[in-house]
Amino acid sequence: MSADRNTAEGGETAIVTAAPPATRAIVMRVLGTYGTIIVLVLMVVVFSSLRPGTFSSVGNFRNIFNDMAIGTIVAAGLTVPLVAGDFDLSIGYVASFCGLLVVGLLSAGLAIPVAILLVIAVGMAIGIVNGFIVTKIGVNAFIATLGTGTVVVGLNYAYSGGIPQQLTQSREFTDIAIGRIAGVPHLVLLMAAVLVVLWVILNRTVQGQHIKAIGVSPESARRAGVAVDRSRIVAFAIASTCAAIGGVLMASNLGSGQVTAGDGFMLTSFAAAFLGSAALKEGQFHIVGTLIGVLTVAVGNNGLAMIGAPIFTQFVFAGSLLVVAVALGGIGRRYRIG
Repeated sequence: MSADRNTAEGGETAIVTAAPPATRAIVMRVLGTYGTIIVLVLMVVVFSSLRPGTFSSVGNFRNIFNDMAIGTIVAAGLTVPLVAGDFDLSIGYVASFCGLLVVGLLSAGLAIPVAILLVIAVGMAIGIVNGFIVTKIGVNAFIATLGTGTVVVGLNYAYSGGIPQQLTQSREFTDIAIGRIAGVPHLVLLMAAVLVVLWVILNRTVQGQHIKAIGVSPESARRAGVAVDRSRIVAFAIASTCAAIGGVLMASNLGSGQVTAGDGFMLTSFAAAFLGSAALKEGQFHIVGTLIGVLTVAVGNNGLAMIGAPIFTQFVFAGSLLVVAVALGGIGRRYRIG
């Protein structure tokens, strides 16, 4: 940016900063609005050229959507507190704990619907605790959810002793995740259902409008009569509920409860949500954007695996993508506000 130095009245010197060139502003706005879609399209083109007829096949994309379904549910839940301007770092630990817990309850003889509902209720309760700590006690959301997540890790090990939980009779439970309807995997259908519900909550309900208003300005929302604390608690509860659903589906897919199986959802969910904020809405978190973000991560991982890249490249890719996602989201917000 250039600066012109002009002499103002009274002999004082004023610095007038020139506006950014129009072309740069346009480029930055395009990156902030369509950056993630551009990255996704480029990856599809590159991997399709490297593995023609294989990567871009219908079967491979069906596998991609099936593999990303659980992560999408968790990431979509995380999107709700992000819309409200809050962070939730406990979601991965909640998913791991709930996956173990549902297997333990089933092994103890509980009916599948009862066990699933109890575990989802536990997940929701953890979210309510998160929201209470943040809103009523005043602890920063970053610290509060990191602390709560660490407590959940402790509960996880106290419950399991660090040992994976195996199901003895798992056919009906595993069918929840691995079954198909008319060739479409159950996980894809469940993912679609959760996305639709969350989209409706955020875009077609009063509660959703309140959550959005809080994300713009909590004080303005409060002056407008919004119950800010309650709405933030609801947002945290939704995030943990989705994490619990993800944990249940993960256990169903694996046929067992693994101690750390869901921990990685934290990084991938944040990467997806921030990538999604640079898809279509200029730096705003939204459900459709998060879906695009998860798809971008999933396509990258699938393509790297298909070309035989070493396993470490997936971690490098995920970390780099998170940095790029935050940068693109920041660009979108800066040029939308400007």
